[in-house]
Amino acid sequence: MALLPILTYPHPILKSVAEPVTEVTDEIRKLVEDMAETMYAAPGVGLAANQVGVLKRVFVIDVADEDATSDLKVFINPEIVEKDGELVFSEGCLSFPGASEDIKRAATVKVRALDLSGQTFELEADGLLAVAIQHENDHLNGVLMIDKVGTLKKRKISRQVQKALAEARD
Repeated sequence: MALLPILTYPHPILKSVAEPVTEVTDEIRKLVEDMAETMYAAPGVGLAANQVGVLKRVFVIDVADEDATSDLKVFINPEIVEKDGELVFSEGCLSFPGASEDIKRAATVKVRALDLSGQTFELEADGLLAVAIQHENDHLNGVLMIDKVGTLKKRKISRQVQKALAEARD
């Protein structure tokens, strides 16, 4: 396993659309393993492949509480097939260190994806898991949380990221 570098805004790869995975290979499984390790080390609850510079339709999520057993979920070629309701959730993002913002999302989702063995599964989710699925799926489509807010909030998020990156360098 290896920790991967997480790209930060405004890296251009973050705005790129990821390509479908044609086959779940050992290379994809290794990517997932490295992404999970990177997400846990960050620490975060989700990570999309383009956040680590890989333009493949893959993301990992674990919304288990810190003191609970890990509940890693892997989504390969995810597709949100149903959305319902609405909620506003304060979101952060590993590609936007130091920033968080209220984002409007669907309250519940149903997602269809492949697992690590290449088998199709469907999952219905609500709460934080639904938010994380939508957030990471947006990444695969080149959509960032900053794209979901108005001009003033965009400036605020940009300042927060710049400040966090400057503090990390010091």
